[in-house]
Amino acid sequence: MADVWDSGVFGLPCGVDFGAAFVRGYDARTAHLPPEVQARITVWVNSGRTLGALSRAFAAGPARLLPRLRLVTDLGAGDGVVAAPLARRMQLARLIDGLIAARPELGHGQSIPRLAQSLSELMTEMQREGCPPEALDRIEAGDHARHWQNALEFLRIAARFHLNAPALDRAALQRAAAERLAADWASGQGLPDAPVIVAGSTGSHGGTRAFMQAVARLPMGAVVLPGYDFDQPEAIWDGLDAPGAEDHPQARFAALRAAGPVRPWDGTPAPDPARNRLVSLALRPAPVTDQWIADGPGLGDLRPSTVGLTLIEADQPGTEAAAIAALIRAELEQDRGVTLIAADRGLTRRVTAALDRWQIIPDDSAGRPLPLSPAGLLLRMLADLPGQAITADRLIAILKHPLVATGSAALPRNQALLQIRDLEQSLRRHGPAFPDGAALRRWARGRGGDDRRVFADWLAALLDGPLAGLADDRDPQPVGARLAALRDLAQGFAAGPQGDAEQSRLWQEQQGALTRAVLDNLAAHAGDAPPMSARDFAELLHEEMQPLALRADPGADPRVRIRGPREARTESHGTVILAGLNEGGWPQPAQPDPWLSRPMRLAAGLTLPERQIGLAAHDFQQGIAADRVILTRARRDADAETIPSRWLNRLMNLMKGLPDQHGPDALEAMRDRGAHWLALAEALAAPQVKPPPAPRPAPIPPPPALHELPVTDIATLIRDPYAIYARRVLRLRPLDPLHSGPDAALRGQVLHQIVEQMLKETPDPAAGPDALAARLADIAAGVLAQQVPWPAARAFWQARIARIAGQIAADELARRAAGDAPVVIETQGRAQLAGLGFTLTARPDRIDRTEDGHIRVYDYKSGTPPSQKQVNAFDKQLPLTAALVAQGGFDPLGQADVAGIAYIQLGGSGETHPRDLPDPGQTWDRFVDLIAGYLSGAVAFTALRAPELRDETGDYAHLARFGEWDLTTDPRPEQVGDHHDG
Repeated sequence: MADVWDSGVFGLPCGVDFGAAFVRGYDARTAHLPPEVQARITVWVNSGRTLGALSRAFAAGPARLLPRLRLVTDLGAGDGVVAAPLARRMQLARLIDGLIAARPELGHGQSIPRLAQSLSELMTEMQREGCPPEALDRIEAGDHARHWQNALEFLRIAARFHLNAPALDRAALQRAAAERLAADWASGQGLPDAPVIVAGSTGSHGGTRAFMQAVARLPMGAVVLPGYDFDQPEAIWDGLDAPGAEDHPQARFAALRAAGPVRPWDGTPAPDPARNRLVSLALRPAPVTDQWIADGPGLGDLRPSTVGLTLIEADQPGTEAAAIAALIRAELEQDRGVTLIAADRGLTRRVTAALDRWQIIPDDSAGRPLPLSPAGLLLRMLADLPGQAITADRLIAILKHPLVATGSAALPRNQALLQIRDLEQSLRRHGPAFPDGAALRRWARGRGGDDRRVFADWLAALLDGPLAGLADDRDPQPVGARLAALRDLAQGFAAGPQGDAEQSRLWQEQQGALTRAVLDNLAAHAGDAPPMSARDFAELLHEEMQPLALRADPGADPRVRIRGPREARTESHGTVILAGLNEGGWPQPAQPDPWLSRPMRLAAGLTLPERQIGLAAHDFQQGIAADRVILTRARRDADAETIPSRWLNRLMNLMKGLPDQHGPDALEAMRDRGAHWLALAEALAAPQVKPPPAPRPAPIPPPPALHELPVTDIATLIRDPYAIYARRVLRLRPLDPLHSGPDAALRGQVLHQIVEQMLKETPDPAAGPDALAARLADIAAGVLAQQVPWPAARAFWQARIARIAGQIAADELARRAAGDAPVVIETQGRAQLAGLGFTLTARPDRIDRTEDGHIRVYDYKSGTPPSQKQVNAFDKQLPLTAALVAQGGFDPLGQADVAGIAYIQLGGSGETHPRDLPDPGQTWDRFVDLIAGYLSGAVAFTALRAPELRDETGDYAHLARFGEWDLTTDPRPEQVGDHHDG
C-alpha cells in the first residue's frame, strides 16, 4: 500500500483556510484507500484550535470514515505517571529558596514563585530540545559575569535534580516517545499499517520536530506545514539554519526540508499570491536592502496586490479600538464574518467595550482570565492584605465586592450595601484611617438600628480576628497555613453577617468552581513548597490563576471572532484585522531569562529569544495573507510615541522604495482606506448636538443668603464668592477622600493641637527655653501618637517640631517676660451686624493681653504666612479678628484696643512674623459694606471674582463649569431660588 501513498513534507500557503484545504488534500490522497485503512489513519495536530478546525472541516461533508485525530502533546502520555506540574514547580521553589538563603543577591527583586516558574520553563525547554544536564557543562563559566557564574552553578544542581530522575514531565515523555518511535521506524520495527499525518505544526519544539521528521520518512507518512512560503528563494532557505536567523518567520521549517523538498498539499492557491510575494520579500532576513533592489521590480504593479490591504494609523489606542469596532459593525451589516487578531489583550478589551454600544458580543477565544473574574479578584485583594494595616479604602473596596455578604439570611446583600454606604461616609468624614473592631462598634452605637449592629458585629469580628495580625505578617510561613487563612478569610467575607459561605456566591458558577479548584490544587501540593512571605504567596496565587480563563459568553456572535496571534494559522481567512502592530505589542518583547544569558543558551544548545520573534513573525505572515486584511496601530500610547511593528515597518519601507512599481501610491491608498474608518470613528464619538459653553456663573440667591460666616471664609468671599455660595448657601461639601493620609490639612490640625496644649500650661521662666522646648517635644509625641497612625509621618513631624522647638520656646518666654499672657486660646468670639441679621465669628489660635492692657492677635501657620500685601488685599482673618476684639466680640476681653497682629510659623525656623495692623474701625466698616451687598442681593456671588493666581480654581470650579469660560468672560448675574417681591 505504501507504493500508492505520497510521503514527505507538504505545505499550505499563507492565507488559505487551513482546515478546509487540509481536508481537500486529505480526500484526494485517501479516496483510493479501502475503508478499513481509512478508519486507521491517524492525524496528529499541534493544538486544540487546529483540532477543532479540522473537525469542523470534516463535519462539513461529504460523508466519510473519519481518521483518528490526536494531539502531538499527547505523545507518550501513557508511558508513565505524569507528575503534577505544580508539584514540580514547588520542588524547584524549595531549591531556589535554599539558594536565596545562601546567596541573597541572586534573588534581588524577584519572587520565589516567579523564579520557580521561569526555572520550570527552562527545564521543560531542555527536555523538549533533548538537552541533558551535561549540556550545561559546555558553558564556559569564566567567560561570563559573576552573577551568571553563580546562577549557572545552581542551575547545574537543579538540572541534575530535575532531569536525571525517571521521566515525570509531559515534555520529557513526549520527547522520549518521539525518539523511540523514530528509532523503531528507522529500523523497520512497528511501522504503522495506515497513513500517519502531522498537520498544523511548525516544529517549534525539538520533541515535536523530531516526531515530524520521523513521520515524514515513513512509507505512509506526511507532514503538512501551515503558512509555508513557496516564494522564498533557495538561497534564503539555505541561510535559515544559522542561529542568527531564528527571528525569520520560516526559520522553523528549514530543518524539516532535510527530508526532501516541500510540496503543495492542495492545489488551492493563496487568496492573493502577488501579496504573498510582496510580504515574503519584505520579511527577508536582514540585511535586505540589496535584495529589495534586485527582486523588488519583479513584483510588478503593487496596486492590485495591495487592494485588499487597509492601514489604520490612529492617534491613540482608544481611537484605534473605535475604528476597529466601526469596521466590525460594517462587516456584520454585510453579513460577513470578521476575525480580530491581536497580541495586546488591553486593545481587545477596548474593542469589546466599543462594540457594546451596538450590543455586539464577540467570540473571544481567550475568554475572561480567571484573575479578572469576581472570585479571582476577591482572592487577590485578600492575598495582598498581609504586611500592612488594613486601610479604610481597602476595607471598603473589599466590602463593595459583589461576592461579599452574599450568604447571609440575617442581612441580605442589598441591606448590607446600605450599611457599607453609611460606613464609607463615616470613614470619609471621621476616620479612622486604619479601622479596627473598636471603631466599628463605636460607629454602630450611633443611629442605624439592629441592621447596623449585626453588620458591625460581623465586620468587627473579622477585623479583630483574621485581619488583626496581618500588619505584622512579614516572615515566611508554610504555604498550607497561608492558603487555609486565605480561604477562611474569603469565606468569612462572602458569608456575611450570620451567614454561610456555602450559600454565598463565592464558589458558584464557573468562575467559583475554577477558583476553588486552584485553591484545592495548591492545597494538595502545599507540602512541596517552601515557606513563603505574603508577597510571594500572592504571586504564587496569581501565577496559578493566570493560565485559566472562563469560557466565552454564550451570547457571543460567532461571526465576530477575537483570536490570539498563534491562531492565525487556522483563522486567517475572510476579513482579518491585525491590530496593535507596534513594537512591544506585536511582537511582544522577549521575557528576560534570569538563569542563562544569550551566549550561555547558545553554548548549551538551547533556543535563543529570537525564536519567539520568529514565531510571531510567522503568525503575522499568515494573517496578512487573508482575503481582506486591515492593519492597525496607534501612533501613541499612554506614555510616549510608538514605533511600528518591525514587519509593518519593513513592508512600508519596501513599498516606499519601489516608485516604479507604484509602491508609494499603493501605500497611500492603504492609508486612505484606513482614514475612512478613522473618520467614521470620529463621527461616532462626536456629540450629535454640541451644547453651548456655560456662562460664568454669578448667582443671586434670595436675601438674606447668609446668616453667619467665620473670619476664615472672608478671604474666599473676596476672591471666589461662588465657593461661599456653594458651601454656605447650597451647603455642598467636597467628599472627603476615603484613603486618608498625612496631608497638609492633618499636619495643620496636629500642629495646632500641640501648641494649644502648650499654651494651656504656664511655663516656668526660671527653667529656661530648653525645658519648654523639651516639654513641647513631649506634647508633640503624645499628640502624634494619638492622631497620626503613620510611623513615617510621625517621625518626620516630630523632627520638624524638634527643629523649631527652641525658637518657639525662646519667643514664648520672651513674650511672657515682657508681661504678655494668652487670654483667648481657641475660644470662639462673635459679633452681630446691626440691622443685617448676620453674625461674624472667629476662633483665634491665640490672643494675648500685654502688660499695659493692649491686645495682640496671633495665628499659628503650618505653611508660609501671608505677606503684608496679601493681608491688605484679601487675607482678612487677623484684621477682622482684631476688629471683633474692638467690637467686644470676645467675652474674656471685652472691648479693647489691639496693638498688633502676628503669625507664628510652625515650620521653617519657627519665627514670629508681625504684620502691620489696618485700622480695626475701617476694617469693620468695609466688611459691613461688603457683606451687606451679598445679604441684600445687590451683589452676585461671582465665580473666581479675584483669584490670586490665574490657574487657581478651588473645590467648586467643576460646579461652576470653569473651562467652558475663563477669567476674561464677563459674569452673568442671575437670580436663583425663590425670590418674592416686597
